Amino acid sequence: MEGAKLIIEEIHREADQKIKYLLGEANKEAESIKKEAEERARSRAEWIMRKAKTQAEIEKQRIIANAKLEARKKKLQIQEEIIKEVFTSLKERLASMPEEEYLETLKILILESVKELEVDSVIVSSNEETLNLLKNKSRSIKAFITKNLGKRVQIEFGEPINTIGGVLVQSSDRSVRVDNTFEARMERMESELRTKIAKAIFG
Repeated sequence: MEGAKLIIEEIHREADQKIKYLLGEANKEAESIKKEAEERARSRAEWIMRKAKTQAEIEKQRIIANAKLEARKKKLQIQEEIIKEVFTSLKERLASMPEEEYLETLKILILESVKELEVDSVIVSSNEETLNLLKNKSRSIKAFITKNLGKRVQIEFGEPINTIGGVLVQSSDRSVRVDNTFEARMERMESELRTKIAKAIFG
């Protein structure tokens, strides 16, 4: 009877030890799983944060780039408007030039044209008002050309053309010409004028 009791106690003791061991292992496993889950959760959270920061930075750069582009467009639009105003003002100034100053300008433009054409006979065209001025001052103009070229050049006056001023000079056979109207000269100088105007206004 006593032996059976001892055997039963031994079995209980072994069972308790086994239970304690299994519980210990289960706790270790549970702790390991918990730590692994926490690590995965932390890694996931860090990844989400990094992704969110990256997306936020990309969005920030996109907004900045768009703002800069819009600012540049606005600046160019304003610049274009001002340049157009300057050209309009310049045209008005040329069209309303005092007669004496205008006549001297016409002499120089005709001289430049004749030099470029390298001919002895030309036809000069312009708007009706300018042609009347040129015809009235033709002696003075021809004397100016002769003096500066060192030779006589036959000058005829053509039909009126649509221009705010300046002259269109052609060889007598109309095979070659130099367009020194104000519009043509402004067009040829447009790029340079735009650069100068933009620099003067915007630095």
